[in-house]
Amino acid sequence: MPAPKSVVKIKSDGVEYVSNVDACEYYIFELTRAALRDVAKFVKREFKEKFYQHFNKVSGDAGRATSAKIWSSANTKSPRVEIGLKTGKVDGFYAYFQEFGTSTGIPALGLLQHAVEDNVDTIIQIESKYLSGLEAEAEALIDSEDDYDIEEDDEE
Repeated sequence: MPAPKSVVKIKSDGVEYVSNVDACEYYIFELTRAALRDVAKFVKREFKEKFYQHFNKVSGDAGRATSAKIWSSANTKSPRVEIGLKTGKVDGFYAYFQEFGTSTGIPALGLLQHAVEDNVDTIIQIESKYLSGLEAEAEALIDSEDDYDIEEDDEE
């Protein structure tokens, strides 16, 4: 999809003003998609590393069970990424059972979840490289991440 053309041109006293709001919105949208794509690649790679730190590498197919989809269309206000594990007849299907556990006694390990939670700083840095407006706020975002406690307190 090509970048939209500027829509407003105003000439006043020999000076031409051009509004590029649509083009700017388009480029921000595309840069966000590119940042999310690289975040998905990073998270998939981190999951694969965590998986093979925990299990012996036999087939090496666990990484193929991960999938990432960037949701962005004309009806989407801002793109988002969805990363998960495939089920069914796919290479490395067993990674799904290791992630969520089974009723037969395999405990849930949550390796994909931990791959994201342990690397929030890196994810922010990846996104801030694409969106330079985040570079100034990246340090504040990284510092404020400690304010949120993901795990529930067991003191009750």
